[in-house]
Amino acid sequence: MTDPSLYALSPLDGRYAGKLTELAAIFSEAGLMRSRVRVEIAWFKALASCAEFTALPPLHPDDERFLDGLIEQFGNEDAQAIKAIENTTNHDVKAIEYWLKEKWMARPGLAPYQEFVHFACTSEDINNVAYGLMLSEARERVLNPLLTELDQQLERMAVSLAGQPMLARTHGQTASPTTLGKELANVVFRIRRQRRALAQVDITAKLNGAVGNFNAHLVAAPGVDWPALARQVIEQLGLVWNPYTTQIEPHDLIAEMGHACMRLNTIYLDLSRDLWGYISWGYFVQELVEGEVGSSTMPHKVNPIDFENAEGNFGLANALWGHLADKLPISRFQRDLSDSTVQRSLGSALGYTALAWQSLAKGLNRIKANPVRLEEDLEAAWEVLGEAIQTVMRIHQLPNPYEQLKALTRGQHIDSFTVRAFIDGLALPEDAKAQLMALTPQAYVGNAEAMAKAIVKHV
Repeated sequence: MTDPSLYALSPLDGRYAGKLTELAAIFSEAGLMRSRVRVEIAWFKALASCAEFTALPPLHPDDERFLDGLIEQFGNEDAQAIKAIENTTNHDVKAIEYWLKEKWMARPGLAPYQEFVHFACTSEDINNVAYGLMLSEARERVLNPLLTELDQQLERMAVSLAGQPMLARTHGQTASPTTLGKELANVVFRIRRQRRALAQVDITAKLNGAVGNFNAHLVAAPGVDWPALARQVIEQLGLVWNPYTTQIEPHDLIAEMGHACMRLNTIYLDLSRDLWGYISWGYFVQELVEGEVGSSTMPHKVNPIDFENAEGNFGLANALWGHLADKLPISRFQRDLSDSTVQRSLGSALGYTALAWQSLAKGLNRIKANPVRLEEDLEAAWEVLGEAIQTVMRIHQLPNPYEQLKALTRGQHIDSFTVRAFIDGLALPEDAKAQLMALTPQAYVGNAEAMAKAIVKHV
C-alpha cells in the first residue's frame, strides 16, 4: 500500500504530518470548508431570527438542529462533495453555497428559502470570518497548549537549576558568573511577555458586503439594522467586530498575530542556539535513546538534533510570518485578490511554528546539567573576580583599582593563588580583605539563584 506522505510536496504534510494532525484539521482545505459552512449557517440563522427581516421566517427547531448538524458532522464525504462542485464552478466559496442549497432542497422547511444562503454576501464576508475562526481555534487548541508546555518545562528547569553556577560569556569571553537557572528564567520572563501580546490580539471580522457599506442589504431591506445584525453574528462566533473595512477585512490582525509569533520564535531560537552551544561545551548532556544514531560514520556522536530542528523550523516560520505580515494588510483600492492565495499559507506558518516548539520541548526533555563540566570552567576562570575586587577597591578609595586589575587579569591566565596573593597585598580593612579572600568564581553569582526561583511569581 502506498504511503501518500512519502509523496507530499511539503514536509508538513509528509515527514512531519503525524506531529501536526490537530493543526491540519483546522487549516486544511477541508478545515477551511467546514469553517465557511459554519459562517454561512450562522448568517442564515441570524437572518431567520431577525424580526425586521420579514422575507425569511423563524426556523423550525428541527431545521435549526439540522443546520447545526451540518457543522458538527461535517466530514470527508462533505468536503469531497464540495470539491466536486468547485470543479465546475471554479470558485470555492460559490461551491459552498451550492452545496448548502442542495442540503436545503432536502428539507421542506428550508427549500423555499435557499436563496437566502449567502444573502447579500461577498465571498470575503465568508472567508474573513472563516479564517478568523481558524486562527482563533489554532491559538486556543494548538499554540497555547504548546506554549504552556514549554513554559512549565523552562520554569521547572529554572527553579531546579537556580543554584547551579555557570561561567557567563559576554562577547564570547569569560564574564561574571551566573547560574543555569537564572539564564533560563530570563527566557521564561521574555516569553511570558510575548504570550500576553499574542493573547491580546483581537481576531477581527466583518460581514458588510461588497465594499463594506451594506449597499445591497439596505436596498433589499432598509428596515434592518444591518451593522447591528452583522456584529451580533461576529460576536456570537467569538470574534471581534470590525465596522470599518473595504471589501476585505484589512488583515491587520494577521500581521499582529504574525509579529507576536515571530517574537516568540526569535526568543526560542536564541535559546535553541545557546543550548546547542552549552551541549557542545558539555554544560548539558543529552539522554541516550536506544537505537538512535548520531552519525553515519562516527558512532560516538549524540547530536543536539532537536535544537537544530527547532532552529531550522523557526527560520522557516518567521520567513512565512514576515511575508504574511508585510503583504496581507496591503490591498489595491477596495480589494485585489493577491491576499487570497497568500492566506492559504497561514497553516504553513503555524505548522512550522508548532513543529519548532515541539522540537524545542523534546530537546529540553532530553538534557540535564553536568555540574562537573560547569565546575571545570569556573575553576579555570579566576580572572572573572577582577570585577568584584576592583569594585571593593573603589569603595575603599584605593588608587587606580580598574587599572591594577586590568594589568593583573587582561589576557592573562590566572588562578586562585594569583588572585589571593594580589588581594593579600591590598591596603584593605581586614573584614573587606577576608570577604574577597573567601570569594570564588563558583560563589560569585550575585542574586542569580534568588532571581531564578522568583520566576514562579512572574506569571
